[in-house]
Amino acid sequence: MRVLLVDDQALVRAGFRLVLELEDDIEVIGEAADGGQALRLLAERPVDVVLMDIQMPGINGIEATREVTRRQLGRVLMLTTFGEEQHLLAALRAGASGFLLKTATTEELVAAVRAVGSGQALLSPEVTLPLIRRVAGMPEESGDGAPGNGAPEQGPAGEGRTGEASGGRASSPDAVEPGAAPGPDPAREAEREEARRRLAALSPRETQILGLMAQGLSNGEIAEQLWLGQATVKTHVSAVFAKTGSRDRVQAVVLAHRAGLGTRD
Repeated sequence: MRVLLVDDQALVRAGFRLVLELEDDIEVIGEAADGGQALRLLAERPVDVVLMDIQMPGINGIEATREVTRRQLGRVLMLTTFGEEQHLLAALRAGASGFLLKTATTEELVAAVRAVGSGQALLSPEVTLPLIRRVAGMPEESGDGAPGNGAPEQGPAGEGRTGEASGGRASSPDAVEPGAAPGPDPAREAEREEARRRLAALSPRETQILGLMAQGLSNGEIAEQLWLGQATVKTHVSAVFAKTGSRDRVQAVVLAHRAGLGTRD
């Protein structure tokens, strides 16, 4: 399995290389300090997995991921840290196949590379909840569990929903007055109904498994929780992808949360 490391910090690249080169089935074919350098290397030698940092000088990780995906140069495993949650949905839309915290253990790193390289998608539990909140339009939580007062929710193209994307125009006359209860968002309601329609094709067992996937569980963890063989779980997961029209695990999880499936109490 061929891997390219892309991070502007040399020490991070060195650490990942040290871990991955201990594995007989993984070959680190090169390193890049930014997205532009990565694209040049990949044009000469495509790989199975690109370990891609999000924030880099020049061409950042999200822009590079979009191009890597478009040109089919490899599957991207996005490297992230706590505090970068606002970039997760953009990375997903760019085509990232998974997200891995830079603080992951060596075992988690190796398992993530193998999973993405074999065609799976990866959502670690630590990354799943912030991504869910972005997709579902839920407020971020502060350290005490209360809704945060951070940046406005981002729309599909990254624009804030609290004002116009450009031109400095005032808010819509239909804006809710202070103290008034906001009405339902028609676009979000339509997304929810479409997601529920697609999930209606699933069997009860497939729905149960998708719910566990949406909580960040791996196939092995699902098998253990439901007392099933991993091969059986894999078959159900494949059926979920086929019936919902999902490309991979990430898309299926996003669809589940749009439908309100898999949220924890």
